Amino acid sequence: MRFDELDLESELLDGLDAMNFEEMTPIQEETIPVILSGKDIIACAQTGTGKTAAFVLPLLNQLTKEENSKNKIRAIIMAPTRELAQQIDIQIQGFSYFLSISSLLVYGGGDGVDWEQQKRGMKLGADIIVATPGRLLSHIEHSKVDLSHVTHFILDEADRMLDMGFSDDIIKISKQLPHTRQTILFSATMPPKIRQLIKSTLNEPVEVNVAVSKPNESIRQYVYVCYEGQKMGIIQSIFDQKREGKSVLFCSSKQKVKELTHLLKRSKLKVAAMHSDLEQEERQQVMLDFDNNKLDLLVATDIIARGIDVNHIGLVINFDVPHDSEDYIHRIGRTGRADANGEAITLVNIDDQQRLLKIEQFIEKEIERLPMPEGLGESPEFTASFSRGRRKGPSSGPSSNQRNRRDSHSGHFNERRPKPDINRGHAKPAHHSVNPAQTENKPVENRVPKTLVKKTPNS
Repeated sequence: MRFDELDLESELLDGLDAMNFEEMTPIQEETIPVILSGKDIIACAQTGTGKTAAFVLPLLNQLTKEENSKNKIRAIIMAPTRELAQQIDIQIQGFSYFLSISSLLVYGGGDGVDWEQQKRGMKLGADIIVATPGRLLSHIEHSKVDLSHVTHFILDEADRMLDMGFSDDIIKISKQLPHTRQTILFSATMPPKIRQLIKSTLNEPVEVNVAVSKPNESIRQYVYVCYEGQKMGIIQSIFDQKREGKSVLFCSSKQKVKELTHLLKRSKLKVAAMHSDLEQEERQQVMLDFDNNKLDLLVATDIIARGIDVNHIGLVINFDVPHDSEDYIHRIGRTGRADANGEAITLVNIDDQQRLLKIEQFIEKEIERLPMPEGLGESPEFTASFSRGRRKGPSSGPSSNQRNRRDSHSGHFNERRPKPDINRGHAKPAHHSVNPAQTENKPVENRVPKTLVKKTPNS
C-alpha cells in the first residue's frame, strides 16, 4: 500500500515525497489507519520494520488537523534512551519539513544549562516532546510543566523501558495527562508486565502484531564455533576482505569494548567505542561520525542495540553471544533495515554454545556454521544439536581449566597469552549485500565464504 493512498495532509505527503517514502511496511500499513482514527493501539513488531514512522506520521497528521494551542504541549513521545529519542526527533524533523510543527528533546546526561534550556522550552510550549521517562518526570516534579493539553501519548520500546525500571515513572507521568487522550504503545515483545501497564494507561486498545521477535529475512546469519583465543583472528580475517559500508561489533561488557577498540585501532580501521561510560557529548559525536561515514566500525555494548537507525550498516558481529535471545534479534536488527540486505556473524565459544541453541530455538531456525579461516586451527566440537521440538544442552566435557591447557586457541580474552597479530594492513570495510539464493546448495570452502563479500548491483 502506498502512503499517498492514505488520507494524509498534502504538506505531510510533500515531506514523504522529499524523503522518498512511497510504499508502507506491514507495520505501517496495519497501524497508521488505526492511529488516524484516534483509537488507542498496542503494536508489537520487530526492530527495523519502520515502526517509528508508523506512529510519527499519523501523529503529525493529527496535530496538523487539530486546533493549535499556542504555548502548549500537545503530544509526548517516551523512549527508553536518549539515543532513541534523538533518532525519533530526527524523523519528526524530516517528515514535518513542510509543516508548522515544533518538537523538543528532553533527556538527561547534560549539565545545568541543558536542564534550563529544556525547562524554558517546555514552558514556552512545543507541539511534541520527545523524552526519556526519568528526565521528564523530574521536570514535572521540579519545573511545574503543564501537561493538561496533551492529546497524544506514545510509548516506544515499552518493553525495554520496563526492563530498565521505568514502570513507576511511566504510570506517574500518565496520571498527569488528560484522560481524554490517545495512547499508543509500541513494543518488540509483549511480556506480562506490559499487559499490566496497558490496563493502567490505555483505553480499549486495538492490538496489532506483525512478525513478533523474528529477525528480518533480509539478514543472512552465520556462526563461527571457536575457542575464545581464536576470536580476534576471525575478526581480522573478516576485515582483511574489502567491503563497503559500515559495521557494528557488539560486546557484552564495557571493558571488552574498550579493549577491542584499542586493538582494532592498530589495524588501520577507523573505529570508535560506544558505551555508557562516555559523556553525552562524546556519544553524540561518535554517532554523528558513524552516520557521516567518518568511521568504518563501531564497537559497542547493547546501548545501541535498539532504536539506532544508521544507514548502510552492512555487517553486525557479535563478539560474544547475547545473554538474551531478544537481545540477539535487536543486535542483528541494526543491519538489513528497510529493503537492504545484511549479514550477522556471531562468535560462539565453548561456554556460549547453550546460549546459541536457545537463540536458534527462539527464532526456529538453525544458523549456518562457517568453517574456521585458514591459519587459525580447528574449531572446537559443537556438543549439542538444534531441534525445533526440544532443547539439548552441551554434553559434559572438560573443565574450563582443562580446556585452557588443551591448545593455544583456548585462552580467554583477558588472559596473558600471545594474541593473534592484527597489525596487518586492512582494507576499508564496505557495505555488502547477499542474495540468499546465491548461497543455496553450494559447498562451503575452508575460508570466509564468498557470500560475505560478493556484491550485488545495489551495493
